[in-house]
Amino acid sequence: MPAKPSTPPDQPAETPHYHGHRERLRERFHAAGPEALSDYELLEMALFPALPRRDTKPLAKALLNKFGSFAEVIHAPIARLREVDGIGEASINQIKLLAAAAHRVAKGEIKRKVALSSWNDVIDYCRTGLAFGDKEQFRLLFLDKRNQLIADEIQQTGTVDHTPVYPREVIKRALELSATALILVHNHPSGDPTPSQADIHMTKAIIQIATPLGISVHDHIIVGKNGHASLKGMRLI
Repeated sequence: MPAKPSTPPDQPAETPHYHGHRERLRERFHAAGPEALSDYELLEMALFPALPRRDTKPLAKALLNKFGSFAEVIHAPIARLREVDGIGEASINQIKLLAAAAHRVAKGEIKRKVALSSWNDVIDYCRTGLAFGDKEQFRLLFLDKRNQLIADEIQQTGTVDHTPVYPREVIKRALELSATALILVHNHPSGDPTPSQADIHMTKAIIQIATPLGISVHDHIIVGKNGHASLKGMRLI
């Protein structure tokens, strides 16, 4: 049989089918805004730079199927992202860039506001940084006398269900920063933010040392992917 004629060298190759889809997504994004796009479509767009020659829809859907939501995808541990078929380092870098951007925006909102007059922003900030972590982290928000944020520091990182916290180290750092108040924050990787007896005991130990030194502990917030808990709101401190 005669050989099938090849495409003449001066004739452009056929445009991949997903190029038109990408343009339609971009047009919808610019015309109607991000709310007009579903989670998987936003994730598709975020992956465009990492995968310029591939259809990103299957990967976006696979990521959401594995992790459950847009937020859980971008905060997923790198080791677990690598388990997804078809993902590469460029895609992982792009996903982690989204997580970093979300955290930076939330931090900017907290820094420019008086923390305790915008409590919802405090909760959002804590959840953005910690709720989807695979290990427990204990974080401290140091405040001045106007309840303005001085510093946000991770004091300890632990295992999947335990973080060692040393109350005297917490207060020592508060004194170094001339902080007059603290908000304690940690995450529960299980997703359930319910405080444990150890959480309550540790918080009371910090309050006991802080109070005579004129340092207030405004709250201890526990975050997880299923919500958050406030020890003060629950009247546990």
